[in-house]
Amino acid sequence: MNALSAPMTPPSAAAPDLAAVKARQRAAWSSGDYCVVGTTLQIVGESLCEAMDLRAGQRVLDVAAGNGNASLAAARRWCAVTSTDYVGALLERGRERAEAERLDMDFREADAEALPFDDGAFDAVLSTFGAMFAPDAPRVAAEMLRVCRPGGRIGMANWTPQGFIGQLFKTIGRHVPPPAGVSSPALWGTRERIDALLGPGAAGIEVATRHFAFRYRSPEHLLQVFRTYYGPVLKAFAALDEAGQTALANDILDLAGSFNRAEDGTLVAPSEYLEIVVTRR
Repeated sequence: MNALSAPMTPPSAAAPDLAAVKARQRAAWSSGDYCVVGTTLQIVGESLCEAMDLRAGQRVLDVAAGNGNASLAAARRWCAVTSTDYVGALLERGRERAEAERLDMDFREADAEALPFDDGAFDAVLSTFGAMFAPDAPRVAAEMLRVCRPGGRIGMANWTPQGFIGQLFKTIGRHVPPPAGVSSPALWGTRERIDALLGPGAAGIEVATRHFAFRYRSPEHLLQVFRTYYGPVLKAFAALDEAGQTALANDILDLAGSFNRAEDGTLVAPSEYLEIVVTRR
């Protein structure tokens, strides 16, 4: 999931220990309670399913689904949905949401880099702000292409480097250095990266720049929620001493303020993301 703010620089010559990176990521996403942040992003899953023009009865896989925003959106369109993540606690929250809405879905713990499904098993493969954080990007892309049938579609929503969340990663990286040699997850929010990773298996690629507005009571409220519930931010603060925590908090508040378009004391911070729809060759 989250390589946590790798800088926008080329990988180092030494090969990173991706297994160790993944173990730290899993610990980060298992901490806090991502659902408090994740449920606010539901509209992105709905928008992506519309962009993919999902049809009733289609077999849909949600990769790195978190608490299931895209999974639920697809199930609401009468698709046969399998929701996956490598953090079981997040899947459990998705299951609770599906049960509350009387949606029939499958949930399965799975690694985005090694999906336990047959070739061409799905008509559509989705990921909203999930697969982009896996440390081995080429492997993730290959797996998403592999499990999607020829003529099927792969849909993603990925934060861009220049948007609010992309800049949040960069801000955190100045205080807590990211793993050496792991490319920035925000590169998934560029057309160049999508072409490189998914282009070889694509018959067509459509991208659109979208914005999700983070809405909180104030910049301070966003900071409180993120450092309490958003695992990677929680872990970043935990890695710093008191002075470092104060410095990071001030930088996040400054960043939120620079993106805030509200003038009533609340926070409305648009965050740019790339919406991608790939037609499988």
